[in-house]
Amino acid sequence: MFSTTSRPRRGRLLIMAAIAMVATGLGGSSIVAAQTTDTTHVAQNGGPGGLTSAQRTVLRQATRQFRDVDAAIAAGYVPTQDCVPEMGLHYVNFALATDSNIDPTLPEVLVYQPQSDGSARLGALEFFRLDADQDLATDEDRPTLFGHPFDGPMEPHPGMPANFKHYDLHVWLYKTNPTGELNPDNPNVDCNVM
Repeated sequence: MFSTTSRPRRGRLLIMAAIAMVATGLGGSSIVAAQTTDTTHVAQNGGPGGLTSAQRTVLRQATRQFRDVDAAIAAGYVPTQDCVPEMGLHYVNFALATDSNIDPTLPEVLVYQPQSDGSARLGALEFFRLDADQDLATDEDRPTLFGHPFDGPMEPHPGMPANFKHYDLHVWLYKTNPTGELNPDNPNVDCNVM
């Protein structure tokens, strides 16, 4: 079977197999593009109807190394300056954020919660795509992840460039969000601990 020297390859193969299962529907859902004009996030993504177990597994396997904020920085994620209330500290990979791809294994933004000791703990992944026409009145290019439509288009988050009108989808993978794992705001996040 697999030798101990092939473990990194085996991990990639497991992630790719899980993505294939999810994409073909074996994971309980499929990656299907859906267009919608509803920009109310809670109606789309709050509460029930979140990710499947297989989808969560794909995301955890792809992002577990980023629980260490230094690993995220080494991988090209740059911290923004402000803690966004009920979200946290956004670390943006600008190379990923400026391309048009949405890859479940490569989140464009990592969202950390400040801790009282000055450290930061990974709470959410944020999938992000720039709004193609930078017009908040149109949404023909709304992306989806695992069939869940992104929120937006919306203004840039604090610390992002002015031309970063975008769509995004938060996935609270590492911190429980009582309002739903795909809801952007988490009442359990406190920026005042800093």
